[in-house]
Amino acid sequence: MKLSKLHSVVTLICISAFLSINAQETNAPKFGKGLFNLIGKDSTFSMNISARMQFLATSQWDASNGLSNPETNMLVRRSRLKFNGFAFTPKLTYKIELGLSNRDIGKATTFTNDAPKYILDAVVKWNFTGNFTLWFGQTKLPGNRERVISSANLQQVDRSLLNSRFNIDRDMGIQLRHHFKLSKNFIVKEAFSIAQGEGRNVTTGNLGGHQYTTRVELLPFGKFASKGDYKGSDLKFEEKPKLALGFTYDFNNDAVKNRSNQGSYMANDIGYYATNISTVFVDAMYKHKGFSFMAEYSKRDAKDPYAKNSDGTLTGDEVQVGNGLNLQSGIMLSKTLELSGRYTNISLDKIITAKGAENQYTLGLSKFIVGHKLKVQTDLSYTDIGFSTNQLLYRLQVDIHF
Repeated sequence: MKLSKLHSVVTLICISAFLSINAQETNAPKFGKGLFNLIGKDSTFSMNISARMQFLATSQWDASNGLSNPETNMLVRRSRLKFNGFAFTPKLTYKIELGLSNRDIGKATTFTNDAPKYILDAVVKWNFTGNFTLWFGQTKLPGNRERVISSANLQQVDRSLLNSRFNIDRDMGIQLRHHFKLSKNFIVKEAFSIAQGEGRNVTTGNLGGHQYTTRVELLPFGKFASKGDYKGSDLKFEEKPKLALGFTYDFNNDAVKNRSNQGSYMANDIGYYATNISTVFVDAMYKHKGFSFMAEYSKRDAKDPYAKNSDGTLTGDEVQVGNGLNLQSGIMLSKTLELSGRYTNISLDKIITAKGAENQYTLGLSKFIVGHKLKVQTDLSYTDIGFSTNQLLYRLQVDIHF
């Protein structure tokens, strides 16, 4: 579907929804709770429609040579429409999220399975019994915490280098989720996923094997306020300490991309090179009285990281194996102002990738006008890139979410 046709479809959806308001039972949400709610007359369905935008300006310099070679950029970082609610029964919910900005969509390439990525989420969730819920469709895999946190709820302008190098993002498949209590406050959450293994919006089926993901989360002190274990910053000023620990193991059988289900396809003389790739994540989130701390560790390995042709010669591609560490903290200076800091280390196998370690140091300042729904964020990052040129990056971003 061409972009102009997509915009036409989205416009028709919005116009139809607005025109149907008078014919439906509607509740006018508060700012940040959606544009409007639709509820069927017989209460057999609901739909909340919302929109969000992020406007980003960046400036970057070569820090190794006296802040030379300046580069500036301004763009619509994200522009999205979201639809969610229930169908037939409150136990069957759904979510649809469409990306409309260039950075959201991406572009088609020469590879068979690659296409523009208009659809971010298209998933249904069925709470079929007790605390068991079955998900089916395209959505985020239960990977590292930073990736699962919505880009609308980030503590700083964007996610860390660890996420960009190691995350397993979205995919098409099924997920089984469950939770239970070990004691009055101690909560355990489990998730298991079987996915296609090549990322989102794949068009012609599976080229490699399947991707299997298992995640366990421990919340020893009970739930966070307003699902704060998956939101940056302690905007709720947790009265008692809250802690969440997460452990994820991901195995992608016969993966054909160089970062598991992400990155570039590893093409060879007969199609695609495939190898088994495993990824491990360990993460934590802590919040108390306006202070927050998030830590993540990741490690990726491959059975044979060197992509080869059918005769055994190297293609020049390789799996990006290695590990990453991200430490991030923030303190609320007031109910609407936060100072945050982040340290990230990326250590890809330099024998395989011919790259040295990356170390990034970031200092951020956020002004929350209406929580994460309307905010201004800015940060300054210094990146030591080892074998390459060190960089200084300044970013300013405005978020608005209806």
